Amino acid sequence: MTKLQSIVGHLDDFLKVRAVHDWPNALNGLQIENSGGVKKIAAAVDACAFTIDVALQRGASLLLVHHGLFWNGVQPLVGAHFSKLRTALAGDLAIYSAHLPLDLHPRVGNNALLCAALGLKKTEPFFFEKNQFIGLKSRASVGRDELIHRCERALGTSVHLAPGGPEKIERIGVVTGGAGGEIAKAAAEGVDTFITGEGPHHSYLLAEELGVNLIYGGHYATETFGVKALAAHLSKKFRVPWEFIDHPTGL
Repeated sequence: MTKLQSIVGHLDDFLKVRAVHDWPNALNGLQIENSGGVKKIAAAVDACAFTIDVALQRGASLLLVHHGLFWNGVQPLVGAHFSKLRTALAGDLAIYSAHLPLDLHPRVGNNALLCAALGLKKTEPFFFEKNQFIGLKSRASVGRDELIHRCERALGTSVHLAPGGPEKIERIGVVTGGAGGEIAKAAAEGVDTFITGEGPHHSYLLAEELGVNLIYGGHYATETFGVKALAAHLSKKFRVPWEFIDHPTGL
């Protein structure tokens, strides 16, 4: 059995969690500790009641997630919030969360791995947010229909297109998750096609007005890459088995 603190120390350094700026309630790092040992790692996009229950059923002692327990901020420990925390604590399940540190990581990051799955090479930093670039952009000569096909193959789901830009695509920006509301920012950084997870209703119309293709691949689907790659990395380094818990929202 591997020591929890050995894994946590490696994760903190590998992901540079203290150096990456994030939203306050992300609380990147170890969110719940256990009694000190890790015999199996479970990876999931979200720390929710379902993934906590399944992680314990499958014998995990560390749950690695992208979206942690405290997105809604400080709240009373009652109801559903209390129930899932009680389950984790009673099951001796540690929970480690990495939000933007996992999105922007060059090796196991959601953006880097999605770009690789799309066949995008020679990527550059893109989408400056919170004093850092959190996305990637790439030059490519590809038809819009072909790019849609690549997205659906990489994500394993259908995608939604706002066809505001050219049919022959040359400059693609990628920010996984919920960046659709920032389509104007993406356009200002010079891309003709913006791939992200989800966004608000008005983003479709704004994409048309700005002359940009906007591709929504799903918040969940675009953020499964990082936790899988990170868990595989830990498994290899610490010789601990891992498993991905799939709990898609369709959003």
